Amino acid sequence: MSNTLIFFISLLISFIGVIPPGMLNVSAAKISLNEGHNRSFMFSFGVCVVVAIQVYIGVVFAKYLNLHPEITVILKRVAFVIFLLVSAYFFNTAKSSTLAIEHPVRSKQSRFFQGIFMSALNIFPIPFQAYVVTTLLSYGWMSLEATTIGTYVSGAVMGTFMALYVYILFFDTLKNTKIASPKNMNYCIGVITLVVAIATLINLLRQN
Repeated sequence: MSNTLIFFISLLISFIGVIPPGMLNVSAAKISLNEGHNRSFMFSFGVCVVVAIQVYIGVVFAKYLNLHPEITVILKRVAFVIFLLVSAYFFNTAKSSTLAIEHPVRSKQSRFFQGIFMSALNIFPIPFQAYVVTTLLSYGWMSLEATTIGTYVSGAVMGTFMALYVYILFFDTLKNTKIASPKNMNYCIGVITLVVAIATLINLLRQN
């Protein structure tokens, strides 16, 4: 598979992973609403610096798992169950209230370093990316060459920034609409995790 396609696959996966409401994207929206786009962009740049490191660590874990297929099979079985449970959770806990954006006093702290700090607290991208890369390797869609890894990391960073960019530019308009309601967001996350669970099951069946 070409590096261009790897870039866009990584971009899409990261975008989908970041677009549901969470600590980082909602914080970017809050900063944009209260302090302007420039400050929120600095926050997003800080987030992306850490994401690049986390994705690379995830690829390193994937390289290890690729050398130990017996561990990979076990982790995929565990991942299937986890994604299935997460999907069921979001389907069952969908609510109809809208997201509320607070309006705090303008902060003087560096938003760039705040983005780095808050992104570092979120370690989910590491196992998530390790799982994604392991899956791509199992399908033969990705190699572990340096240029391919660099392309994948770049795509993940771009996808993350694009998701934050959507919140920065459009969340003030969408925050009180049905699109941004927790009910619809929870359904969206439920569908995404269900699709991932099904893909994981298919991959497991192919290996048996």
